[in-house]
Amino acid sequence: SGSEFKCEFKINGLLSIDGRFQGTIDTHGKVLVGQSGDAVTDIKARLVVVGGRVSGNIYATERVILLSAGEVRGNIITPSLVMEEGVKFDGNCVINKRPGD
Repeated sequence: SGSEFKCEFKINGLLSIDGRFQGTIDTHGKVLVGQSGDAVTDIKARLVVVGGRVSGNIYATERVILLSAGEVRGNIITPSLVMEEGVKFDGNCVINKRPGD
């Protein structure tokens, strides 16, 4: 919390954002944007959990979870979406099937 980053992340594992982030994220793991997180980014990950703000597109191969305090301005493409009551979402969502389904 309180940190600011501008970069490109290519990681294998968990990335937690609780400050301000601008750039791109590409991981086979999980991305968590906490309540104090503010990300201007396109996210490509296996699992994405948003409790803060994301401005950009989210591409998840497994699931996207939008918590009640979350705000997303962008498109979501994922095979599974969980959205709690109270979420702010401005964009389009495509629920695509996993290969083999």
